[in-house]
Amino acid sequence: MTIVLIAMALYLASAGLLVAGVRHGPDPRPPKAWLWAAVPAVVLHALVHGLAWQAHGGADLHFYAALSLVTLGMTTLTTAVGANGRMAALGVVVYPVAILALLGYHLYGRLEPEALDWRLQLHAWLALLAYATLAIAALLAVMLWMQDRALRRRQYHAWLRALPPLVQLETLLFRTIAVGFVLLSAALLTGVLFVENLLAQHLVHKTVLSILSWLAFGLLLLGRRVRGWRGSTAIRWTLVAMALLVLAFFGSKFVLELVLGQG
Repeated sequence: MTIVLIAMALYLASAGLLVAGVRHGPDPRPPKAWLWAAVPAVVLHALVHGLAWQAHGGADLHFYAALSLVTLGMTTLTTAVGANGRMAALGVVVYPVAILALLGYHLYGRLEPEALDWRLQLHAWLALLAYATLAIAALLAVMLWMQDRALRRRQYHAWLRALPPLVQLETLLFRTIAVGFVLLSAALLTGVLFVENLLAQHLVHKTVLSILSWLAFGLLLLGRRVRGWRGSTAIRWTLVAMALLVLAFFGSKFVLELVLGQG
């Protein structure tokens, strides 16, 4: 419990320092003090899962554990990218979300791990990495929408200083989607190769929604390359595709594990 509390406190401190950095002055890059809290928070977050895996003899990938692991991936990406640029502003949202996920895992998680061979573990880890990366892309899309809306209305809020220029933010969005799309493709491919009864009753909704999300992200990247999609079109496609992916994984897990009580 001590490690969990320290990690949560460090996440909260990092988010607070980022908020304070937005008001620091004309420099659009917030001071790097937040890193001194974010880095150990991420390490302790990972340590919480590592100790649980060691105690239970394997990785727990149930609902709360998976949610915490996805936010761990998100905080890792946010911290790594934010350390070298102005995307640290993502931490204002990502770090509090990680606090809630870590708290949920501590209170309701820590179930007995499922017996998975290395092939199914590979599929699961690729899926978690894809969800974390594409969740960052969804947040970037929301930030792009907020920035575009504020600029169109000539509302020059202080938080705009914490964001890169519109074109740069849009470029980062599509780069993140491209990486997430590759990871999602690999997750779906390993699922086809290694998961038995992929279209069984308890997996069919997850499979169909995941494929629909994959198609949506793929069409978005194709539309960007062929027709130069950007702005509101890119934002809508990103959020719709991410909503399908959330329903595919966490929606299915929520119903199966928390509503129906199945593993």
